[in-house]
Amino acid sequence: MPELAQFVAELAGRLRVPGVAVGAWADGQETYACHGVTSIDNPLPITPDTIFVLGSVSKTFTATALMCLVADGRVELNTAVRRYVPEFALADAKQSERITVLHLLNHTAGLATRLGVDTGEGDSALAQYVAAMAGSELISVPGERASYSQMGFNLVGRVIEKVTGLTFEQAVGSLVLRPTGLTHSAYALNDVITKRFAVGHNAAADGTLAVVSQWKDSRANNPGGGLASSVSDLVRWARFHLGDGRAEDGTRVLPTEALQGMQLPTAELRGSTLGDAFGVCWFLRNVGGVTTIGHGGSANGQFAELLIVPERNFALAVTSNAGPDAGLQFNQTTVRWMLDHYLGMVERDPEPLPYDKAKAAEVVGGYENEIMRLVLADERSALTVECLIKPEVRETSDSELPPDLPAAALGLLPNDECIVTTGGLQGQRGFFTRDKAGVVIGIDLAGRLFTRLS
Repeated sequence: MPELAQFVAELAGRLRVPGVAVGAWADGQETYACHGVTSIDNPLPITPDTIFVLGSVSKTFTATALMCLVADGRVELNTAVRRYVPEFALADAKQSERITVLHLLNHTAGLATRLGVDTGEGDSALAQYVAAMAGSELISVPGERASYSQMGFNLVGRVIEKVTGLTFEQAVGSLVLRPTGLTHSAYALNDVITKRFAVGHNAAADGTLAVVSQWKDSRANNPGGGLASSVSDLVRWARFHLGDGRAEDGTRVLPTEALQGMQLPTAELRGSTLGDAFGVCWFLRNVGGVTTIGHGGSANGQFAELLIVPERNFALAVTSNAGPDAGLQFNQTTVRWMLDHYLGMVERDPEPLPYDKAKAAEVVGGYENEIMRLVLADERSALTVECLIKPEVRETSDSELPPDLPAAALGLLPNDECIVTTGGLQGQRGFFTRDKAGVVIGIDLAGRLFTRLS
């Protein structure tokens, strides 16, 4: 589709994204459109095989590897995690015993978003990470609500290690990466550096782009966000999930019913940009009456998006190497354009309610989780939201962190829901939680819970 290449080039240029790669599987053919360079400091042209950091799209590989163990009878989804990782414990020992493997895979374990520790790059990184979870408090009773958790998926990685006796990376390589023929996908820097790869870029306050020095997260975060891959491998991965569980060469990787079962709803999502429900890891979203499955991901100055439409035998993959004001906007705009132009599926954001001073007063204030802080303000008869990394996290972090996002417009929707209408998080939806007295005590945004500060 020539229009795709033109669209990609024009949008990337307008948003000042250094490099992008886009792929599609449609009408039984692969199509690619690439634009720009791997780095503004050491530029090489982007190709379909250029490797980007996938961020949370990595979770789809972790979940599929786990399902291979389920299919082999080595793991049971509704069994407590402690059966496989006996040393796993939280601050509330009784509640930690209730968390099942499925709770981790559909983000209903009640675990917080992230654990701010770096346990190094050795083979014991995940074991040390799980040990560091011992003091963690749950944000909800296991199974009660969905809240996106990187911590939970890193724990899935430890389950895989314990069951297979291999490192997480070795296990995923043998269970899914090599059987599906993904030759441009890897976790280790040594496996990437000999190939062409993109680096992240973030913008300074004056808009000047700079290459980020931290390429990917620490090893213990590999299950939840550490895979690096190319858009060509992502399209091949999507084709596998559109199939019957066999690789292109006929190798049986996963039983058909297990692969298709990952695409069935297991937990409902409310007011979320992520989708309408979780399957096994996949976000399920209805677009114009058609079900899509997908997952997005963010790294330091890089973004990735994978979306599959099973009933149309269609898939798309988008990668970019710029921060949220440009990269995230490029990815989300491209996804919508491709759904429209390839399939005639149009997704529109809901229209916010008219400004209401009394309703705005109910929600203004500060909200936070273990990493981020949201500040909701009423500015000149309009609600705004500012998304900040907590100062104490910046001060204690050994890793390079992206800049804070400037304040953006926030619109209220019916049923205590909301939507960001401007800025880098434009289109992100959420909802407010109230206590028994009707007072707002939290906001879920981008699938993550932020508790209101007193």
